[in-house]
Amino acid sequence: MLAYFGWPMAYEDHAERSIRAGLQALAAVEAIQSPDGEQLKARIGIASGHVVVGDIAGSSVNERASIAGDTPNLAARLQSAAAPGQIVVADSTRRLAGQSFEIESLGEQELKGFKSPIALFAVRGEREVESRFDAAHDRALSKFVGRTSEIGILLERWELAEAGQGQAVFVSGEAGIGKSRLVDALEERLYESHHELIRLQCSKPACRLFIRRQRSHAR
Repeated sequence: MLAYFGWPMAYEDHAERSIRAGLQALAAVEAIQSPDGEQLKARIGIASGHVVVGDIAGSSVNERASIAGDTPNLAARLQSAAAPGQIVVADSTRRLAGQSFEIESLGEQELKGFKSPIALFAVRGEREVESRFDAAHDRALSKFVGRTSEIGILLERWELAEAGQGQAVFVSGEAGIGKSRLVDALEERLYESHHELIRLQCSKPACRLFIRRQRSHAR
């Protein structure tokens, strides 16, 4: 079976989605009761990269939305290299997935159809992370630059909330422009303030809700 993530609709976390789908597929196959009682296991290969999508018109058959490129071929080779019950991903997928999973290097191997050795990585399971933003940025973030107007608006809303006026702020924009980084910068500025953080995340990365409220102190 061949499945595509990132087409026909792309999400910024398509690498994570593909690996999670792979983990669920492995579990589903292992749960199948075979007639002879044998334990069934699947092998999965995942690669990320550029492809060309188009319709192929031939003399005998018309193939819609055909995929061309090295990425599907690499995924197939990774699947062949995987052990039963194992997910093997390419380095491109590993980097896109960030720190969301426990991943072990399997070294480089010669794969059919590729001139140079390919780095292979095995997925051992999912890690617990506070947020997708933290998982995608495993190293220290660079200094927050610009966005003076946006961070100013957020701080003004916070001051009103501290004064007892309930506030809600909706941050919207294209994927990758820094929405999560902006909220992270707000958290940094409120580090010494008395507050409670409640973080909720939807299935789509563009849908995030961050709620802060002042902590009450009884005397």
